[in-house]
Order: sequence, then structure tokens, then C-alpha cells
Amino acid sequence: MSHIHYRTASADGFNIFYREAGTPGKPKLLLHGFPSSGHMFRDLIPLLSDDFHIVAPDLPGFGLSDMPPREQFKYTFDHLADVIDRFTEVIGFDRYAVYVFDYGAPTGFRLAVKHPERITGIISQNGNAYVEGLSEGWNPIRAYWENPNAANRDALRAFLAPESTRWQYTHGVPDESLVSPDGIALDNYYLAREGAHDVQLDLFLDYQSNVALYPTFQAYFRQHQPRFLAVWGNHDPFFLPPGAEAFKRDIPQAQVSFFETGHFALETHAREIAQAIRSFFA
Repeated sequence: MSHIHYRTASADGFNIFYREAGTPGKPKLLLHGFPSSGHMFRDLIPLLSDDFHIVAPDLPGFGLSDMPPREQFKYTFDHLADVIDRFTEVIGFDRYAVYVFDYGAPTGFRLAVKHPERITGIISQNGNAYVEGLSEGWNPIRAYWENPNAANRDALRAFLAPESTRWQYTHGVPDESLVSPDGIALDNYYLAREGAHDVQLDLFLDYQSNVALYPTFQAYFRQHQPRFLAVWGNHDPFFLPPGAEAFKRDIPQAQVSFFETGHFALETHAREIAQAIRSFFA
């Protein structure tokens, strides 16, 4: 098992914090989701580090990466993807398999569409690209898309409360004692920073751009047929199992595995997911 290194790289002046492990030559990029950071991969990285060169960055505005004021940085998924794209170039990731979760999916899929020649495979862990994967839990955010007024924006602040973070981690988990409180506490610490709520509310609003790009992502899947593994917590309150099954519509050889857990599947099934990844890329 290799050591995990904690580093920062400058992507044209934007500091990206990342975790790195393994031996160069078999790279894999791990992209986290809301409201987390690369810390969510703390159990998975040691399990894969003997087989892959792993880099897990914190997205802009998350974790220990820069979170500049909204007046200086536009918090959109296009912009997040541009920064991560530049980051991969800075660290020398010119060919990689990408692991995408939640917000990491629209980020990583943008990279794949832009640079299909760089992608050696995709692992999607509750990372959606189909409308049938969106649950009714998105309805309050949809209301904000349709009418982005102050009242609808303020209504979404409940998603940023500490109890909401805990709910995201534990909903659908048969045995909540398997969910470490550390990740929940760390996410809530980052969410409590000055300005963090408005950054997240901006991304809630811009998430509609991801849904608008679903046909583009699907066209990429059909044209390029990337090696694709979906590993899905089947009790996810936001991204439903039909969204995982839908990948096989565009990538017939895609492999889809479900686990008896919730949104943050790595909290309870890191070993099983690591085994699925090793088998898939063997």
C-alpha cells in the first residue's frame, strides 16, 4: 500500500488541493460531489493505490481548494470543469480513467466530451446523466430553476443545514453505525465558512446546465463507447437506480452494480466498490 500525499497545484493561479497515491503509469482521477471533498475517498484510495496512480482533487469552492468570492469567480459547472481540466494538464494526466460522483459527474463528463482521447474509462458512483435518474427530491431546486427569485433561493438554504448533510449520508443506509461522523462533520465545517452557502446556491441554480447537457453526454457515450462501470447506492434519495440502468442504453457493454446503501456509497461499501473497480480494469 503506497503512502497518500497531500498536495496543492496551481491551475493558472487557482490553487487546487488534492490527494495522490500509487505509482505513475496507471492514472485515475477521482471527482467528488456535494457537499464533500476528496476526503470522501479516504477509504477507497488505499484499496486501489497498488493498482492505480490516483489523484483526488477538491473541486473549486470545496474542501481545501480555493474558494474566491463570487464577485471574482463564477461558480458554474462549466467553470469548475475548466479549472479541473487545466489541473489535469498541470499534473500531467493526459490519459486517465475518471471516477465521478454527484457533482463530479457533470464535471468529469464535460472533460470526456472535450477530450474523448484522454479517457480510458469511467466509473460512475451515483453520478447521473439521464432525466429518469432524477428523483422528486430535486423538485425544490427545479422550482428555483423555473423562477430564480430570492424566495426560491432562500428555500434551498435548508439543504445546507448540518442536519441535511447528515441525512444525505445516512438516508437509505441499513446500518447507520457504519457511517463515520467525521465526513459529515468535515462537510459541515466547510459549509459553515463565510460565503460558502451562496457559492452552493449558485451551483444549485446552475445545475440546470447539467440537465441541458444530458443529450450531449449521451451522444458522447454512444459515439465513443467508453469502458463504463456504474456502482450505485440503490437507496439514493436524489439519483435513482433507473439513472444507472440508463447508461446501458447508450453503452451496451456498460457494467452496472447496485449496493444496499444510500447516496454516499463509499461510506459503507468502499471494499466492495474497490473490488468491482479492480475486476473491471483487470
